[in-house]
Amino acid sequence: MSALRQVMCRSTASLQLYQANRAAAARWASTASVDGGPLDPKTALARPDELEQRNKLSGKITVPTAVNLSPISGVPEEHLRERRVRIHIPPKNAMQSGTDNVNTWQIEFDNRERWENPLMGWASSGDPLSNMNVQFGSQEEAITFCERNGWRWYVDGAEKPKKERVKNYGINFAWNKRTRVSTK
Repeated sequence: MSALRQVMCRSTASLQLYQANRAAAARWASTASVDGGPLDPKTALARPDELEQRNKLSGKITVPTAVNLSPISGVPEEHLRERRVRIHIPPKNAMQSGTDNVNTWQIEFDNRERWENPLMGWASSGDPLSNMNVQFGSQEEAITFCERNGWRWYVDGAEKPKKERVKNYGINFAWNKRTRVSTK
């Protein structure tokens, strides 16, 4: 390529870059005067078709609250009509003294179709929902989940506020008769 041609190509490219920057500056000035606030560089330097696409994607998707998922869940129809779901707080594990995962809610189906396997003695089941274990953060979430799947449900054992007990080692030696523990 000749030197003259190289200079011409560079000047054409720089002219196009200059025009693009000038158009971006004009867009920036027009949006700055409309908003009056700080500008986002992504929107200031974007092409109009890109801005249009971003505006389409930034909209929120709304899902109706009364959604019935039972036709597409894959659960047989007889399980939907005849079974009930128990919503409860699972008991704390007796092998641990911690309080982690104590305030979670769980759903559980009533057991049916169980038999003992004659070869190994294991308990077998033909129930597709017997081993389903789903935990929720609140009772309302579990109820909403059951209603969306078309299951009949009931709440077992509502939350009971626990009595606060003072647990300090120093209270064992207190002179207060109500808190003092006798060793005799």
